[in-house]
Parts: sequence; C-alpha cells; structure tokens
Amino acid sequence: MELNALLLGRCEYDKALDLQYEILEKRQRSEIADTLILVEHPPVITLGRQALAANIIATERYIKDQGIGTYHTNRGGDVTYHGYGQVVGYPIVNLKERGMGIREFVGSLEDTFIQLLKEKFEIQASKNPDHTGVWVGNDKITAIGLAVKKGVTMHGFAFNVNTCLEHFNLIVPCGLSDKGVTSVERIMKQSIDFQTVNQWVLQYFTRVFGYDGYRILSCNK
Repeated sequence: MELNALLLGRCEYDKALDLQYEILEKRQRSEIADTLILVEHPPVITLGRQALAANIIATERYIKDQGIGTYHTNRGGDVTYHGYGQVVGYPIVNLKERGMGIREFVGSLEDTFIQLLKEKFEIQASKNPDHTGVWVGNDKITAIGLAVKKGVTMHGFAFNVNTCLEHFNLIVPCGLSDKGVTSVERIMKQSIDFQTVNQWVLQYFTRVFGYDGYRILSCNK
C-alpha cells in the first residue's frame, strides 16, 4: 500500500483543519489511500478534549497581543502549542484496513521519531509508560494527540525541531507541570535545516508503518 503525502508548508491552523476533515471524509468512503499531512503552523495554542482552562497560564489578552491564536479541538489530550520550526503531522489512516488498534498506532508514531532522532542526530529518545509522546529524559520532544472517526485517525503529532520553546511557558504543556519540553535545536545547540527534517519525517513514517512508498500530492491551500 502506498501512502499519500500532502506537504503544506506554512499554513494557518484552521485551514489545515478544514483540509483534514475533507481528507478524512474521503478516506472514510475509501475514495483515497491513507494520507499524511505535514505542515508548519503560525503560533497557536490548541486545547484537546481533556484540556483544563487553568493550563493556559497567560491571560487571553497577552496571548492575543503576542499574535498567538487559540483553538478548541476534538483530539485527545490537554493543551499544546504549535509554531514555526515545528513539524506538525496529521495522519489520516484507516486503522481497520491496517489491522491496528489505537495503542499500536500511537506506539508506531512514537517509534517513528525515536528511530529518526537516533539515526539522524544520535539523540537517545524514548517512550514514557505513563504519558504519550517521545521523550528525551524528562523533556518531551514530540507531542501526540489523536481522534478516531469511523475507524480513521485525524490530528496527530508535533515534533519540535527549531521551535520557540519560550512560548510553552504560556501553558502547562499537555497538562504536565512536572515535565519539560525540548527541541532538536536545543539538544544539538544549532539551528536545524527544517525542510530536510520534514522529508525525514515522511520517510521514517513510511518505513515504520510499512507502506510500500509514498506519493506526494499537490494541494492548493
């Protein structure tokens, strides 16, 4: 099975969300193959289904003045941040056709980044038995939050490459006050070529999930 890939570049969160729903409905009707959307969002805070308003520390006025948007979403999880320098991925995948449960799917997402970080940067990342995502020590480097609609996944992951980590101080990331966040840039102590990493994410996702290859689709945002 071949994977479809949509590389949106920089795209507003709401536009990407509309596109997710469009592709989700087509995948539910089996009109298209599994699809991975990769995107870089302008600064935005999103709240999942379990989000607590108290986990947004900054005032609404301050967040707005910083040019950061806020959205409530139907994904799992609490509060998170998206911004420039972060690879955000939305896998629209039919779990039934792949014979996967949601836990196995999440585990494979985590494996995607654990393998990428080890092989491309010699960064030892791991899973946390109590919390989803990918961790370097006590710091999260990839957040994961999903929704499943009629057996098809949406939402997905956020991988910190050159992300502005100071913006995470506006929230309690994922509702975990005793955990930190990090990025490839912080660990490697240098800026990372974002487009190269974007391509690696696509390649490792394809490999870990066992697709025969991928086909890049054109898309007008």
